[in-house]
Amino acid sequence: MHGFTVLGIETSCDETAAAIVRGPPPGPGEILSNVIHAQLDHEAYGGVVPEIAARAHVEMLDGVVERCLEKSGIGLDKIDAIAATAGPGLIGGVMVGLLTAKALALSTRKPLIAVNHLEAHALTARLTARVDFPFLLLLISGGHCQLMAVEGVGRYRLYGATIDDALGEAYDKTAKLLGLPYPGGPKIEVLAAQGRAKRFPFPRPMLGRAGADFSFSGLKTAVRQTVSELAVPVTDSDKADIAAGFQAAVLDVLRDRTRTAMQKFRTEFGNTNDECNFVVAGGVASNAAIRGALTDLANQEGFALHVPPAALCTDNGAMIAWAGVERLAAGLTESLDFAPRARWPLIDLRPLNEFAK
Repeated sequence: MHGFTVLGIETSCDETAAAIVRGPPPGPGEILSNVIHAQLDHEAYGGVVPEIAARAHVEMLDGVVERCLEKSGIGLDKIDAIAATAGPGLIGGVMVGLLTAKALALSTRKPLIAVNHLEAHALTARLTARVDFPFLLLLISGGHCQLMAVEGVGRYRLYGATIDDALGEAYDKTAKLLGLPYPGGPKIEVLAAQGRAKRFPFPRPMLGRAGADFSFSGLKTAVRQTVSELAVPVTDSDKADIAAGFQAAVLDVLRDRTRTAMQKFRTEFGNTNDECNFVVAGGVASNAAIRGALTDLANQEGFALHVPPAALCTDNGAMIAWAGVERLAAGLTESLDFAPRARWPLIDLRPLNEFAK
């Protein structure tokens, strides 16, 4: 069974992306094409500028979709549905992608699928390797940090979330404090491998507390205070040691919070003899040190860890297309008046599904 073939469009932040994916849930699926245009204009500003991002999506998206179709070797007539990120994200960019998808759906008379960007990240592990429901999800990205039980498409149970900064945001802000160019997260990872983590004993917010919530603002503040107390200019050695100390604190927090969520998940969905599924998704999941720490934790707690390839952890069209496949298989499509959303928590998906057309 080949399943469905879906064109997916992603424009929620600063990547203009489109992909065509084929397959039946629960996967794995086949990526027929995956085209990404990364915007570089934001580096000069130290972060993504929404107006610049939206303008770039307008200029680039048609060409990206055209290249996506060419690379796949199939035409729009062979597509079963058109999917696009409908939120959450920078609203200008989301509008560009969703309006383009609506135009394609209208002109081809194909179903429209409005995809929640976070659900697309959550389901990517099923695109790359079959992962049955339910599974525990750690979603870590520039804008989100959540631990959830995933019971099915559109069915999420929140265990914990950040009460302030997202993990990716904490990485980028720490990089900015060290004078590193945007995007800073990958550069912190490289520096951390060269530094001495024990030189700066940074705090571990929320460590040992009940529940599975996160907090990273105090860690970021500690980095700022450390940088201000060092002699100017801060040396490369100082930067490496700060990066190493910061990442060591992050790993301790992730292990602690995730272990709590694993225990709760096992109580609700498994037993002591089951090997439960654990999925890590989002852009920060491409960090090798984080992958290593969570691999060790999963082994200790009896969970099977599933992390998509690094190229599919960051924003891309393939994850949107696959989420479209999953939702189409579940009979979930939208009318052409579906409105884009700047905010769209995963826990809000379930009531929408109950009334989906």
